[in-house]
Amino acid sequence: MRLLPALPILLPMAVALALSLLRDDQRRSHGVALAGAMMHLVLAILLLTFVLKHEIAVLWVGGWPAPFGVCLVADYLSAVMVLITAVIHTAVIAYARHDIDPGQVRTGFYPFMQMLTAAVCGAFLTGDLFNLYVWFEVMLMASFGLLVMGRNPGRLTGGVKYVTVNLISTLFFITAIGLIYGMTGTLNMADLHAKAAGVENTALLVAVSMLLMVAFSIKAALFPLFFWLPAAYHTLPVSVSAFFAGMLSKVGVYALIRMFTLVFTFSTGVTHAILLVVAALTMLFGVVGAASQMEVRRILSFHIISQVGYMVLGLALFTPLALAGAIVYLVHHIIVKANLFLVSGLVRHTGGSFNLKTIGGLYKTNGLVAVGFIIPAFALAGFPPLSGFWAKLLIIKACLESQQYTLALLSAAVGLLTVFSMIKIWTEAFWKPAPAELNSSPIKRPLSPWMLVPVLSLSLVTVLLGLCMEPVIQFSMAAAGQLMDPQVYINAVLGGHP
Repeated sequence: MRLLPALPILLPMAVALALSLLRDDQRRSHGVALAGAMMHLVLAILLLTFVLKHEIAVLWVGGWPAPFGVCLVADYLSAVMVLITAVIHTAVIAYARHDIDPGQVRTGFYPFMQMLTAAVCGAFLTGDLFNLYVWFEVMLMASFGLLVMGRNPGRLTGGVKYVTVNLISTLFFITAIGLIYGMTGTLNMADLHAKAAGVENTALLVAVSMLLMVAFSIKAALFPLFFWLPAAYHTLPVSVSAFFAGMLSKVGVYALIRMFTLVFTFSTGVTHAILLVVAALTMLFGVVGAASQMEVRRILSFHIISQVGYMVLGLALFTPLALAGAIVYLVHHIIVKANLFLVSGLVRHTGGSFNLKTIGGLYKTNGLVAVGFIIPAFALAGFPPLSGFWAKLLIIKACLESQQYTLALLSAAVGLLTVFSMIKIWTEAFWKPAPAELNSSPIKRPLSPWMLVPVLSLSLVTVLLGLCMEPVIQFSMAAAGQLMDPQVYINAVLGGHP
């Protein structure tokens, strides 16, 4: 059990190495990747089980105690994020069997996906800023490989935008790291909790926190730094866009939550006020952008932006209830958004296009696709009793308790506009007759179980989350309690011995 925090990182890296030798064998590559993903899911469950029993799991890499050495730390938040990553990873790998062509397999789809999964888990589990930076860079390299896979001009354009903006984020991040180390002599997050509060030049420290806020805001696609996301995600293979949509922006949100609850807690009046404004504008601009689109994946991409605003709003309010709401929103949104992107692949498969103007009648010809869409769509819109309703309810209740009535009203309004977008997809793709220029109803193409099972499984998870929300909220409140009072985290990291 001592190595348990490292295994969700090491296993995908080992599988990536094995898959790099099998790129010419599509069937075997998929089998190895799926087996690796399922083993990863088991490890993630074991890690969460261990954390639920012991509160914190810490591993000092190389035998060096923190803050001098590298450490991996799993608390309630990071453990559940690793579990959700494993769930989405498994669903995406299964879906890829029918979605990824042999050329993309030879280009390295499976190794890149494994390395991306390892990097995401590394970002969730690392206990120091420098290694958070390292895992961000591994994410960037792996995601760029997936972005340009296939040499499609649209993907190349989106990939260049993605890399350029993220390199700017890297510049802010590494500059902040250097300044923090110069002021405190440490990069360990637990150690920074006390040492950052003791820095005499608080103005400089606040400026450094702003640098990190910008760096993580780019990763999270917050206003006004979100333009790279809708430019890139709609050009990708469905399997890749589903993983990106579910996980990548949430790593940025996680980093914001971790840093602004553990390290930068001395100036909440400044930092969290900025986050409130940014969250509100992100919610508004994201949902308005979605309402103006007619391409399924572009609609869903803009909704990623608006929904991230809810999560950051929970952080900005900085109350136990608000943080619990942000955590519930994270878990709910990762599952729902990844599923909706997978459903968009089913829409294209059965209707022949992602463009809502050129498809229709899918409800009659493909009832399972309609079911696969309506559940995550209703959850995203916040219909009871699905998971999105409870997530929005917690955030709005936290706004009301903090007397942020305007933000509560905005949250509700954004939810209504989300309903509008989901209804637009339903009426255009499923409800209306097929366009006359098609000269016939949509072709009833057989759907592979490799495509249907992941979609229906994630839909089932969404329903179960909504129906069993009480233990989920209890867990989120416990996780929020750890964030609001990080002493257990600090004692586990600094008080232990390798």
